[in-house]
Amino acid sequence: MGGKNYGWTETRINRYIKEGRGTGELERYKPWLKVDDVPSEGRQHKEKGWKTQREHHLMSDLEMKFFYLLEWVDEVVDIYEQYPLDIQATEQISKQKNIKHPIDNKTGVLIPFTTDFLIKVLQNGKIKYLARTVKPSEKLEDSRVLEKLEIEREYYISKEIDWGIVTEKELSSNEIVNISKFHSNYWLHAELEQYSCLFMRYFLEAEDGQNIIGIANDFDILYDLQVGSALAIFKHLMARKKILLKDMSLLLTFNMYKKEFKINYEDQI
Repeated sequence: MGGKNYGWTETRINRYIKEGRGTGELERYKPWLKVDDVPSEGRQHKEKGWKTQREHHLMSDLEMKFFYLLEWVDEVVDIYEQYPLDIQATEQISKQKNIKHPIDNKTGVLIPFTTDFLIKVLQNGKIKYLARTVKPSEKLEDSRVLEKLEIEREYYISKEIDWGIVTEKELSSNEIVNISKFHSNYWLHAELEQYSCLFMRYFLEAEDGQNIIGIANDFDILYDLQVGSALAIFKHLMARKKILLKDMSLLLTFNMYKKEFKINYEDQI
């Protein structure tokens, strides 16, 4: 049995347009490319977003790491991954710069450009957009990659949108590792919701010298919960920024002491 055909045809492009790919806001946005639409060059991911309440399609570990950062930054209000560029505009730019536009060699169809992330931010009461391409730094040594990035860069200049490249050098922080440890706990199982307020109070009353594992285990015993329940609640409270690590540059472990965390009194349960 043959493998999946990832080639570009006018039929495929028209189908994506009809499906509304690359349009919509928040939970209604549909990425131009989904993980099943392209051959994998590594690990691909589907992650439910805090801000959008939808499944995001991330084509690499690097994209997932950058996604975690975007989720954590309060100014980010919407995330559009695999965002399509207008193909007529990119074709015109390629001609102006004498750069060959990507093309499907079998069909002769122009391959649409996509930007890894178009980001909607709210700063000082004003909405603005940022475009970011996520690439391993080694790929920036490839002349063809640089040519395509130049088309993308020029496209966003014409749109007056800030565009930039993010590599693994900007995505190696403990902060990202920390977010990954509680990102999936943003939503709590219904049966544990009733214990969130109780755990917050219990955490507030705990001694500064107690560690998180100890506090969580004691809470499980006190309320006759399954082992690990209180730790899941703690991660949930971290994802909701109700309990915060005082220094996110430190690597989060659950042997850390209570004194290394703070309560967000501005956003109490």
